[in-house]
Amino acid sequence: MIAVTPVLAACKPQTEGPEDIRWGRETCEICGMIISDPRFAAEVRGGEEKKLYKFDDIGDAVHWLALQSWNQDPEVEFWVMDSNNGTEWLDARQAFYHPDVISPMDYGYAAVASAEPGTVPFAVMKTGVMMKGLSSRCLPVEEIAAK
Repeated sequence: MIAVTPVLAACKPQTEGPEDIRWGRETCEICGMIISDPRFAAEVRGGEEKKLYKFDDIGDAVHWLALQSWNQDPEVEFWVMDSNNGTEWLDARQAFYHPDVISPMDYGYAAVASAEPGTVPFAVMKTGVMMKGLSSRCLPVEEIAAK
């Protein structure tokens, strides 16, 4: 019985922190497109089950989270990939964003760990994304299914 315990523990779903993305295999939660460019990936963990949701662009994550009833829960985790290396997850709310870059869904923001010339904080990026509205490249999965 003791030998089985570590195996069972390994099967328990993760309930905190970001997780690896299988590049070119997993899809964006809001638009269903394949997540293929690590420099722009984002993840949100929240809700009752602390489920993880994956996105191909920070803009998709911002819009999707705004639609969730639990979006103001202080326990919601929001992660974004550092665009400088495409390998390090950053707390999205603490990251800084280069505007006017070419991103997968054309929201135009790329995250970095610390303030650099021309970067903006999370609140400014979020406002810009919300003002732009859903990207013309990104229809939510529900809208695609309805057509």
